[in-house]
Amino acid sequence: MKSLVSLAAIAAALVAAPAIAQQAPDAATAEAWIKAADQAYFDETVRAGRTQWVYETNITDDTEALVAASNAESNTLMVKTAAEAARMAKVPGLTAEDQRKLVMMRTQITSPVPTTPGAAEDFGTRQARIQGLYGKGHGTLNGQPVNGSDIEAAMGTNRNPDQLKEMWLSWHDNVGKPMKDDYAKMVELSNAGARELGFADTGALWRSNYDMDPAAFAALTEKIWNDVRPLYVQLHCYTRAKLNEKYGDAVQKKTGPIRADLLGNMWGQSWGNIYDVVAPKGAGDIGYDIGDLLNAKGYDPVKMVKTGEGFYSSLGFAPLPETFWARSQITKPRDREVVCHASAWDIDNKDDLRIKMCTKVNADDFVTIHHELGHNYYQRAYNQQPSRYYMEGANDGFHEAIGDTMALSITPEYLVQIGLLSRDKVPSADKDTGLLLRQALDKVAAMPWTLLVDRWRWGVFDGSIKSDSYEAAWNQVRLKYQGLVPPAERPADAFDPGAKFHIPAVVPYTRYFLARVLQFQFYEAACKEAGWQGPLHRCSFYGNKAVGAKLNAMLTMGASKPWPDALEAFTGTREISGKAMIRYFAPLQKWLEQQNKGQNCGW
Repeated sequence: MKSLVSLAAIAAALVAAPAIAQQAPDAATAEAWIKAADQAYFDETVRAGRTQWVYETNITDDTEALVAASNAESNTLMVKTAAEAARMAKVPGLTAEDQRKLVMMRTQITSPVPTTPGAAEDFGTRQARIQGLYGKGHGTLNGQPVNGSDIEAAMGTNRNPDQLKEMWLSWHDNVGKPMKDDYAKMVELSNAGARELGFADTGALWRSNYDMDPAAFAALTEKIWNDVRPLYVQLHCYTRAKLNEKYGDAVQKKTGPIRADLLGNMWGQSWGNIYDVVAPKGAGDIGYDIGDLLNAKGYDPVKMVKTGEGFYSSLGFAPLPETFWARSQITKPRDREVVCHASAWDIDNKDDLRIKMCTKVNADDFVTIHHELGHNYYQRAYNQQPSRYYMEGANDGFHEAIGDTMALSITPEYLVQIGLLSRDKVPSADKDTGLLLRQALDKVAAMPWTLLVDRWRWGVFDGSIKSDSYEAAWNQVRLKYQGLVPPAERPADAFDPGAKFHIPAVVPYTRYFLARVLQFQFYEAACKEAGWQGPLHRCSFYGNKAVGAKLNAMLTMGASKPWPDALEAFTGTREISGKAMIRYFAPLQKWLEQQNKGQNCGW
């Protein structure tokens, strides 16, 4: 997965970077430079990966200092490479492959900073300040301060509309509003840096890493959204009616948009926390719990990972190397502080594969293992590519989508096949509505959110959204795509976008949108190849070598070809589409339409 450059470190790197030589290179010189830059990047990712691993599996003052220095070194290299790649991109006579690599080199930097004296320091200072505002941010509950992680948890469990409103408004006011002016200046600086690298603005830079014209990519994402929108509208309509039943007209009206603070999540991006409010009677009981099954069979964390490996082995993939078992962090060490957030690693760009988890014997971690190993098998599949820049997912949505595809594959049938679930315990078809509704509250509900975050930013970057209308435009875009409104009127000087981590951190968001739809395309393609008969959401392709062969054909390509080529290798189509997601949730959509009869759906 692509490493995103720390913005403060970019600022420091640009200050330190020497002026680029001005002599005009020819195509041969440019090609030689590209090869040298590629090798330097390969070497740097190995060095930096080892340092990052040591830090995340043993957090001390010393390892923190080591990783800070390592990050600065990596960022310096990437900034210098991007600046020189911008110059090389103007050389006539370059091959299409070299031109493509030069785009990759330039688009690794998500917020370029101009070389104007003082600009990098200005950007770095502002960046550190607004990330600090977010990290130290708090809202209130009953007038008492509540930090970010606690208020997010409370939003998921609290059912008092007045308290939800207080938490929502206080978080957005305290965290977002103070960073507006700094953010506006950062946009100005970042756009200037993007222009130096040859892009119209920062949004165009972000959209240029998809092997298509930036405007065409924006149109593609809108088309994908229109595929999924009818399902989302039905889910929105049903959820709104349930919220109206619970809270009454004074809190949630029967028609129009939904009040954003009622959905169990600060940003309304995932609604799974209110499943208890919207679930049809008796739908939550599926007859088994994966965690209970694991414990009953005597599973420990290592056996869980071995089972995950067995899933991939059943498809024909080679076993994980012995070093994986010797070097991975599968459980939390007792003698030191570590980063427990699950992640998959390829330390040497070859076969030093590892996962880092603090695994517990439960359903969530069983699913996470299958997901993370998807990254590892992808990393190993493309390790023969001749360029380090090709040792990535076909686009930034592919890596997450592969992991999510494998998570979708943990169906009752799969659990039977591996001996965890008895055939007579497989839930009957009447449980499908609850199962699919629970999934849709996360996967379908998130679709418009994963689109609108960058939709708003693209407008900010291209100047169609001015700083004095940031808040109004944010509310308009959210209403258009999500059908949500704030729990109270928002003042013009508010800055609600800043209340989401990815805005002050300047992390592009469209990758999550792509991963949401791609996982269903991959899953459907695997099920078709396996000859699955029956509802798509119950499919298992465990043990099917033909599926593994087709999957491997896509994975080995990495980023060496435009993503439509990789997509076609596995799915037979060159088009990312939301239609597979619609087919997966077809039984639920039919049920929702029945529940919504007589309702005025939409907003």
